[in-house]
Amino acid sequence: MGRLEGKYALITGGTSGIGFETARQFIAEGAIVAITGRNQAALLAAKEVLGNVQIINSDAGDIHQQRALSEQLAQLWPRLDVLNVNAGDVTHHSLEEWDESSYDRLMNTNLKGPFFLIQALLPMLSNPSSVIVCGSVSAHIGLPQSSVYAASKAAILSLARTLSGELKAKGIRVNGLSPGPTETPALSKLGNGASDQPLRDEIRALVPVGRLGSTLELAKAAVFLASDESAFMVGSELLMDGGVKNI
Repeated sequence: MGRLEGKYALITGGTSGIGFETARQFIAEGAIVAITGRNQAALLAAKEVLGNVQIINSDAGDIHQQRALSEQLAQLWPRLDVLNVNAGDVTHHSLEEWDESSYDRLMNTNLKGPFFLIQALLPMLSNPSSVIVCGSVSAHIGLPQSSVYAASKAAILSLARTLSGELKAKGIRVNGLSPGPTETPALSKLGNGASDQPLRDEIRALVPVGRLGSTLELAKAAVFLASDESAFMVGSELLMDGGVKNI
């Protein structure tokens, strides 16, 4: 029997990178899985590979779509055992380059949308259930050009602690999964493409173990947080960063 046998699990931003691999590992462990994404073609491509997965077109930064996502899921499933809030905006800019619309777009995707998604899904979350929010080692270090991104991740990790305190009586535990530099398609979207090669090199140089993380390593960590094996982990953070923060 798989570690997630019979659990209903929703993964936002599940069409590529860590979210996609997490969906694959959840399915392998026996979970009933739904993934979201903004691009219908990418959703269909993911389903082609993953097989038995529910796909839902949803923009993680749009509050109205978070409520619609909850309503749609309630029509499909009797409950929700695992919520993996994985969708994110990884834009990095210097302080001078940020404008209000870009700031709002990142914060809506990384913080505001997830908050209201959890709120909307609250009636569906079972007792017990696991909510996993996507943090980042950037919340702990002073990486240049990461100001807005790092602030959003520090906030979502704080949310894991406060919501765990608020929701513990309902059997809902909230934890953060914080990747370090990981080899994903998002790595090429940090700023302005080819001109950001120096930033990419700087990020790689941060990792004491000498390599980037893999999506499989992060997905395996998500399986642990989703499973009953982590039942005593509440309002905490699992940092998978190759030693970036501590070495």
